[in-house]
Amino acid sequence: MRVLITGGKGKTGRRVASSLTAKGIDVAIGTRRPDGPKDRRFDWADPSAASAFHGCDAVYLVAPTDRTDHLAVMQPLLEAAMERGVRRFVLLSSSLLEPGGPMMGEVHAWLAECAPEWAVLRPSWFMQNFSEGPHAATIREEGIIYTATGSGRVGFIDAEDIAATAAACLSATTPLNSDVVLTGPEALSYDDTAAIITAALGRPVRHVSLDPAALIARFVAQGLPPDYAKTLTDLDADIAAGVEDYTTSSVEQMTGQQPTSFRAFANRVVENWK
Repeated sequence: MRVLITGGKGKTGRRVASSLTAKGIDVAIGTRRPDGPKDRRFDWADPSAASAFHGCDAVYLVAPTDRTDHLAVMQPLLEAAMERGVRRFVLLSSSLLEPGGPMMGEVHAWLAECAPEWAVLRPSWFMQNFSEGPHAATIREEGIIYTATGSGRVGFIDAEDIAATAAACLSATTPLNSDVVLTGPEALSYDDTAAIITAALGRPVRHVSLDPAALIARFVAQGLPPDYAKTLTDLDADIAAGVEDYTTSSVEQMTGQQPTSFRAFANRVVENWK
């Protein structure tokens, strides 16, 4: 068996590759800038990227991050993959995106209708947003986490657990042919995460909840387009309203292992904040 991993050097892709390799499964890494023996050039906007599917039985799908019309750009290559013999498709989506909804939701609905074997992973917010993503620099430099979430809680999930679930879906004898919502073991507010990081780091870290207009202005000042800044801020408003305040048992059901707690995560990555 060989699996193509699109976004193969990203947060989840590189971890999926490691998890599959540990299972003895051959992987091909789809990337815009190939530089290794397992790398294959892959770009959703380039029809010639269909050649990356050659010899693969399954594919891990990470949607492009520079646009929102995901099905329009992904469908031609998904059809090309099927023509080349790929049977199983595992899509990384989001807990907030229902099938048929915007962005990856459109791809979700298409796979359910058209793919021979499929699974859609819908994780909550990544713990890695604190260590590798937008909060990492402000934690290091200011001791502050900025959001517009108020006291809303999130079932933050470790990207390692997402990858383990993806590897299970890609390698299972029986296809899932469904979607799963993935969370960590507990729902936490950003005040809670700041307290946990404070304990791990040994110096104060606090959460500052901005009003939505102030967060939009902050994003725009960082160089984000105004429409995208508003979209991100609207997601924080959803958290404030309680939309993400829940947990699921999907990681344990799919992998046989308990998902990582935020405290264990913080202790593991504490060097990122020093």
